[in-house]
Amino acid sequence: MSGIDLSNGRNGKAPVMKLSSGYDLPVVGLGTYALHGSTCVNAVRTALESGYRLIDTASFYGNEQEVGEGVRASDVSREEIVVQTKLYPNEYGHATQAIDECLHKLDIGYIDILLLHHPASDDVAAYRTIEQAIRDGKVRSAGISCYYIRELDAFLPKVEVEPVLVQNEIHPYYQDSPVVEHIQSKGIVVQGWYPLGGRGYTKPMLGNSVLREIAAAHGKSVAQVILRWNLQKGVAVIPGSSNPEHIRENISIFDFVLSQEEMARIAALNENEKHDWY
Repeated sequence: MSGIDLSNGRNGKAPVMKLSSGYDLPVVGLGTYALHGSTCVNAVRTALESGYRLIDTASFYGNEQEVGEGVRASDVSREEIVVQTKLYPNEYGHATQAIDECLHKLDIGYIDILLLHHPASDDVAAYRTIEQAIRDGKVRSAGISCYYIRELDAFLPKVEVEPVLVQNEIHPYYQDSPVVEHIQSKGIVVQGWYPLGGRGYTKPMLGNSVLREIAAAHGKSVAQVILRWNLQKGVAVIPGSSNPEHIRENISIFDFVLSQEEMARIAALNENEKHDWY
């Protein structure tokens, strides 16, 4: 699963990928890390009003309640919205309780995609609890985050339900192409977090001269070029923002195409510069 059909996408309406569970995944979503209180609620509402149909959160973010409030406050029907959240390793030992707490905080009926946030010694047992939650109708699909080739290959033979996606750090300075290709070769969707470089690292990337030149050629922002680059690589994205203008901009990337030469120029920017510890 290496390609994304972008032909039916339009600004304000991202196309979808079919997950191995049979459900659809919009290829652009809103990341909510570090968003709290009314800022988070308003960001979710703005995103949904702007055409987003995917919202990403996590137990660790401490904002599931606000995400749920934003979903409930929107005029978009629940069935149209994909909400994904994550269990943190310190919850793996009591995963059944943790899942119920996620459901209670979100208060949106069910979880579309529930991920393990990181590998850990008891991640298989926690994932099997997610598998049971799928059978119980609490969760629709399962995924994992921050798993690379070694971790993924050790994990997959031990579980029954294949993860529908792997969520990893991916951006022009950390492209991790061998891992992306390995995951995609197994028919699993790759979803990139920190697609714009991550908080504290975004400014240098948005100021990159190559990216600025490509953006100017298309009449787009550097952020839009980076997100489009990811999609053309077959990587879904969940850029985070609370700025209404940026939220709308990030889903307005379906009226231009990067050439092979431009894709190659961005590929040459890779510095293997990972911005998180795992």
